Amino acid sequence: MKKKTEILDQAAINRAITRIAHEILEKNKGGEELVLIGIKTRGVPISKRLQDKIRQIEDITVPTGELDITLYRDDLDKVTEEDPLLNATDISVDLSGKKVVLLDDVLYTGRTVRAAMDAVMDKGRPSQIQLAVLVDRGHRELPIRADYVGKNIPTSEKEVITVEFQETDERDLVTIYEK
Repeated sequence: MKKKTEILDQAAINRAITRIAHEILEKNKGGEELVLIGIKTRGVPISKRLQDKIRQIEDITVPTGELDITLYRDDLDKVTEEDPLLNATDISVDLSGKKVVLLDDVLYTGRTVRAAMDAVMDKGRPSQIQLAVLVDRGHRELPIRADYVGKNIPTSEKEVITVEFQETDERDLVTIYEK
């Protein structure tokens, strides 16, 4: 793959997360009934960062969780490993009646989000599920849209967006590559 351009640096990612935190609080009239759930792997750092921003803004600690959607994917038959690698789901709060905000790095076809909604519903019955993504690149295969978007980046099918976070990759950067 050939690097095409860097879209978001650390400062731009921080601004996007701050804006998303404000939008979530405004739409939900505060954070009392919220639960932030990061879709593994790169949705998890977003959930932690949003939790910190909301604590700074409202002085409340919104519970977070981590969601592994491996067994909910609709392409398990295409996974090359004999046994798919399972990352543990870690949701310690009861989701019933809560407003769950699913968090992911990139929204593309919508299939990851569909799988995440199925996984959440197996954990409880929230009053509402919302979606926040750092990057929306279009090309939906399912009728899913994000409630909160850091940046809309129209892409071609030949392009790949990579998201790197300090927590997992030792730097904050969003880049477009050409296949």
